[in-house]
Amino acid sequence: MPKSRRSISIIPVTNIPEIKPDDDLVKIVLEAASDSGLSIEGGDVLVFAQKIISKAENRIVDLNNVSPSPYAHTLSKEVSKDPRLIEVILSETTKIIKMDQRKPEKGRLIVETRGGVISANAGVDASNVSGGNMVTLLPLDSDKSANKLADGFKDKLRVDVAIIIIDTVGRPWRDGLVDIAIGCSGIKALKDYRGETDSKGFELNATVMAVADEIASAAGLLMEKADSVPVVVVKGYKYESGGRGAKELIRNPEDDLFR
Repeated sequence: MPKSRRSISIIPVTNIPEIKPDDDLVKIVLEAASDSGLSIEGGDVLVFAQKIISKAENRIVDLNNVSPSPYAHTLSKEVSKDPRLIEVILSETTKIIKMDQRKPEKGRLIVETRGGVISANAGVDASNVSGGNMVTLLPLDSDKSANKLADGFKDKLRVDVAIIIIDTVGRPWRDGLVDIAIGCSGIKALKDYRGETDSKGFELNATVMAVADEIASAAGLLMEKADSVPVVVVKGYKYESGGRGAKELIRNPEDDLFR
């Protein structure tokens, strides 16, 4: 008799207003959920788009106020980007992994962020901000941001929920973008199956699943850029609580064959 499987629901939280610096995201999400008849319960996973975290934490830069360095001017010519944008990217970068300009006006700058994530342009983004020369930066510490949200929901609801903060990245060797977890709280980002047996009785010795990234990608299906859905609630997934945040997902450079 096959083991029964629980279904998982991924529900968008709609009617969330434009987020401004210092907004109370816990209050805003709870009000929006209540207005749509959605109940947030213990054991739920709340997935937040990075952009609203950055806005609430005032991680916003006006490029008009940026004075690019000589190095930023040099790089801007190599990748055909605004030198002010390059200066902001460099300020968020610990290491440049790759840069080139294979197509006119479409240069690429792949870097390691201060949080250890490998991404294009260090996550600096001009989409869905306020137009003009405004850009958002990644949160200073996405795991810390997730912890603050988890504490806020527990204070209001008296139950534990897990929080995942996600961002959109590209992948080596594959076209297209996916959402990954850059911040976690209350959920182990990795699920280790090593030592268990598969359906045929063979012992697993290398299977460690990035469950936080899997949830992030699934949530991303409802968080398309043009749809203005920055938060979803995942119900029915039995996750392991605890963990050290999304930093668990960052591979040790000594074990990384691709850098």
